[in-house]
Amino acid sequence: MRSHEAEAEPGWDVALPLGGPSLDAVLTAGFRDRAAAGLDLRVLPQPAVTVVLGLGHAPLTVEDAGGRRALRGFVAALSPGPARIRGERVECVEIRLSPRAAYALLGVSPRELDGCVAPSEDLWGRDERLLRERLAATPVWDRRLALVDGFLAERAARAPEMAPEVAAARDTIVARRGNVRVAEPAASCGWSRKRLWSRFSAQTGLTSKRAAMPVRFDRAARALRCW
Repeated sequence: MRSHEAEAEPGWDVALPLGGPSLDAVLTAGFRDRAAAGLDLRVLPQPAVTVVLGLGHAPLTVEDAGGRRALRGFVAALSPGPARIRGERVECVEIRLSPRAAYALLGVSPRELDGCVAPSEDLWGRDERLLRERLAATPVWDRRLALVDGFLAERAARAPEMAPEVAAARDTIVARRGNVRVAEPAASCGWSRKRLWSRFSAQTGLTSKRAAMPVRFDRAARALRCW
């Protein structure tokens, strides 16, 4: 895997895998605060679960409903609730997982993450610590992103798969940009509406209406950035 530099905010270096992601519905990137300007970021709802693995000497400070915590890595749910991330001389790897990929790779139902920012070590345990240590000891972004790719590929090989009907319902919500009637996906897959949305909530962590909200929010935010 080779990486290439991408456009970023002034003072930040961003590395992306050359050729795009190797796993479906997974995006990875490396970030470094080259200007040492510091990070102060509000976590907003988005149609992906975000995992951040810190590689710098100082931990990231997470402020949310649970208070203030110093974390080396964290996982932000699709709808994380009010949360703020701060850090100095930040260097990290960010992994964005679609709900389908999150269900397979995180090791827990996304329902358990609903409304929170959780320590990544709580989900991946010793494997997470070892991965961060290997990433911090590897100075080249190409190799760092390859390590992350290998780690995720290994988990994907033994991961449970989301029910095809649930995945199709999620794809419909994204394709319709969050504007979809509750009954439509159930009618197309042949399940009852109650059965589909019960399984949908269990495997994505959100009800259908709440799953549509970050999709619409993300679309609106992208439209504003184009002005």
